[in-house]
Amino acid sequence: MTWFAVRERFRNAALLDVKLETGRTHQIRTHLASIGHPIVGDSAYGRDRRLAVRLGLERPFLHAASLDLYHPVSGDALRLRSPLPEDLEAALEAVRG
Repeated sequence: MTWFAVRERFRNAALLDVKLETGRTHQIRTHLASIGHPIVGDSAYGRDRRLAVRLGLERPFLHAASLDLYHPVSGDALRLRSPLPEDLEAALEAVRG
């Protein structure tokens, strides 16, 4: 199962927060493409590369901002966070502008 919420809407795109229950390979990409909302820059499951090209993206706009897991030895709950990489941040600013 893939859960998502719209964080920001734009003319031809939206910024989503996505949560996975199973984490299957390509799960986010295939689920969003199947409902007619492929990830910008996704050459495998996307339809139109023009927006990605205009935004200077050479890869899908997909980023694991936060991962929750359990430490394999201690069993402690861990939350790993990662800021948006520079290329995706630049693309986001471009689509906002």
